[in-house]
Amino acid sequence: MSKYFIEKPNCNPQIYAYSLPTVQDRKGYLKVGYTTRKNVDERIKEQINQLHVEYITELVVSAIKNDGTSFSDHDVHSILEKKYERINKTEWFKCDVNAVKNAINEIKLGIKVDDVDRINYFKMRPEQEKAVEKTVNYFNKIAKTENQPGKFLWNCKMRFGKTFTSYQLAKRLECKKILILTFKPVVESSWKDDLMSHIDFDGWQFVSDFSARKNKHTIDYEFYECDRDKPIVVFGSFQNILGKNENGGIKAKNEFIHKEEWDLVIFDEYHYGAWRDNAKKLFSSYDDEDDFDFDIERYKANEANNAYNESYLPIVTKRYLYLSGTPFRAINSGEFIEEQIYAWTYSDEQKAKKEFIGKDNPYLSLPKMILMTYQLPDSIKNIAINTEFNEFDLNIFFKATGNGESARFIYENEVQKWLDLIRGAHLPSNIDDLKLGKDKKPPMPYSDTRLLNILTHTLWYLPDIASCEAMYNLLMERHNSFYHQYHINLCAGKKAGVGLDALKPVKESMVKDNKSWLDTKTITLTCGKLTTGVTIKPWTGVFMLRNLKSPETYFQAAFRAQSPWIIKSDTKEYEIIKHECFIFDFALDRALKQISDYACSLTTDGSNPEKKVNEFIQFLPVLAYDGSSMTEINAQEVLDMTTSGTSATLLARRWESALLVNVDNGTLSKILGNKDALNALMSIEGFRALNQDIETIINKSEQIKKIKKENQQLSDKQKKELTTEEKEYKSKRKQIQEKLIKFATRIPVFMYLTDYRERCLKDVITQLEPDLFKSVTGLNIKDFELLCSLGVFNSNLMNDAIYKFKRYEDSSLSYTGIEKNNSEFVGGWDTIIHKKEHKKLFFFNENVKKT
Repeated sequence: MSKYFIEKPNCNPQIYAYSLPTVQDRKGYLKVGYTTRKNVDERIKEQINQLHVEYITELVVSAIKNDGTSFSDHDVHSILEKKYERINKTEWFKCDVNAVKNAINEIKLGIKVDDVDRINYFKMRPEQEKAVEKTVNYFNKIAKTENQPGKFLWNCKMRFGKTFTSYQLAKRLECKKILILTFKPVVESSWKDDLMSHIDFDGWQFVSDFSARKNKHTIDYEFYECDRDKPIVVFGSFQNILGKNENGGIKAKNEFIHKEEWDLVIFDEYHYGAWRDNAKKLFSSYDDEDDFDFDIERYKANEANNAYNESYLPIVTKRYLYLSGTPFRAINSGEFIEEQIYAWTYSDEQKAKKEFIGKDNPYLSLPKMILMTYQLPDSIKNIAINTEFNEFDLNIFFKATGNGESARFIYENEVQKWLDLIRGAHLPSNIDDLKLGKDKKPPMPYSDTRLLNILTHTLWYLPDIASCEAMYNLLMERHNSFYHQYHINLCAGKKAGVGLDALKPVKESMVKDNKSWLDTKTITLTCGKLTTGVTIKPWTGVFMLRNLKSPETYFQAAFRAQSPWIIKSDTKEYEIIKHECFIFDFALDRALKQISDYACSLTTDGSNPEKKVNEFIQFLPVLAYDGSSMTEINAQEVLDMTTSGTSATLLARRWESALLVNVDNGTLSKILGNKDALNALMSIEGFRALNQDIETIINKSEQIKKIKKENQQLSDKQKKELTTEEKEYKSKRKQIQEKLIKFATRIPVFMYLTDYRERCLKDVITQLEPDLFKSVTGLNIKDFELLCSLGVFNSNLMNDAIYKFKRYEDSSLSYTGIEKNNSEFVGGWDTIIHKKEHKKLFFFNENVKKT
């Protein structure tokens, strides 16, 4: 049988390269060879056996092409000898390891690479391919149907690979001119490295103000010197590229930005509040009306709607791509509807990691996050109770005075007790009742041996510079000798540096005295530095020691701990060092609100919040210590705790929020172009001349936008006329907005009248009482569904309001002892509804205005 079935050879063709650092005439050279042995070191040791010298294995890669055929070291030698010195036709070449990688890539892919530094040839992961596909389809659709640039949002968590995938999108769209704008200039290196190191972008050109100045040029000179037949990427900070000179005009070096028509404009780090606040200082906004603060417990007034109207940027483009790992404002504002969003959240990533089948799981190195929340003992927390909401306030607790070496906490005794607590002190005496599974006591960060072994490097996020300095001083006190085994990095204030300057000393402290990151211990104190846009692999825990109502800020900081950490082991294989990472929060209610916000707000699939939270905490367990026991919290408990802190007034204000409706030009154009939608709105009271009003808004706003873009010099009379026209269309836009909000306020009325219990907007649309819906709201279900699909109503925000409305009602019933299934009364939120024989009567509290 052997002559018919050839046994598979037991070999593993590989190309290897090694150096001899102690041999003088081989310094700067690499030996490039080939072997079929599984253990390359055996082959190398045979070659240097008689020399008895130290060697370093620089590279070991497979010698199999992408088409399945193999190649030898002779193929690699033939490429290297064309560019590099070779010793007497031996296998020794004067080059670095990147040169060898480049030659191997050229053989494997069959593509000649001019740039020796292009060493990467990995492909997109499935979720990256889906992002590109959905975005391309949307841009193509917009190009055919609408006379305006397309806008698309990538709501993708950190480590998604937004830079690499953005370039793949540009390549797919055949873009030749790409403009990247960011408020975080520190990310320039990642944008440049991803472009210049990958073989897919061979020949692409990268231009930035920093690189131009490095070459003693200006950015416009660098741009015009580029090869116009090859793609050009221009990177710049929003402040610099679009800022104005002392006379209010465009900076000379940046004029090309405004003259060129760009194929793609990318807004990076779009979650920053600076997008709106700073942009307002540079350019006019189409709508300066104050944003409505629909929930003071979750958003500040100036945070409620942070979308920036990019159409007023003095640049011309076909497409806008927005990138953010935490775009809460952009989604809640209704700036993007579902078809304009691709989402890849933490839940998606961890689900892919769990369900991956086969070898080389690309998600395996991404750590699982665990949130550990602690309710502090009364003896510690009572000194820091917020009088407005009667809850523990971290900013008060960690408040400090003085500066530098004189900085001290106001409540230093209590902060010291907290430092002792996280080491296991101040726990209740009935320790046997403190159980988490089989454990007898709650795991505290610096007392539980399992956590101690993991939390060698952590980030502590404090309220301000004074509190950071005070914490540093307290940790350095003699009685806190436990913490002296950790190098304390004070990363706050001017002395800590800006951007990458602040990063360098933190990394250096982790390799102090020639030790590796595995052998050192650090604690980094910050009030903002290094909480976004940086990667420090050894961080395994983030301590949230300040109030952070903004979920953007909270999770940007939290995800610093989720950076993958892998190293080469002694066997030359990669080993995952960090399998889990931790968030520690000492304000229980606040922590659960953040979990609820992240799980519910960053997905637009229409499912109810309980389902979303349940899926999220499958991959990010929430362990809560309430002062007597530590337990794992389920989805219902998360939502119960976050809803119980709200009030009837706040729930009512959700339905009066301007964020629930969209009246931008894009949405109004869709209404105008859809006869059914226009007729549906006309049937609502107050919409008499809607068609004419929409045309006026769009035409006049476009005219004014054009005038502002062209920076025309206007006379005083022309300016006055322009102001009058601007006020007219803004007034009409406001009127439409108010009428739509008035309609939205009828939805909770309907929900009280119907016998069906809604959990999300889909339930409202598909509920079983269509006649009742029309009698209360004035619209039939079909028309309402159409308006939702066009983005007139913000379905994502309505989902949240509907669900919170229901849960509040249920908790009210439970509190009053009324059982909705066994009684003719269903009530709550200052309302009792009498349901009997389908007769609906409203009895309002005397403090509530009658409808």
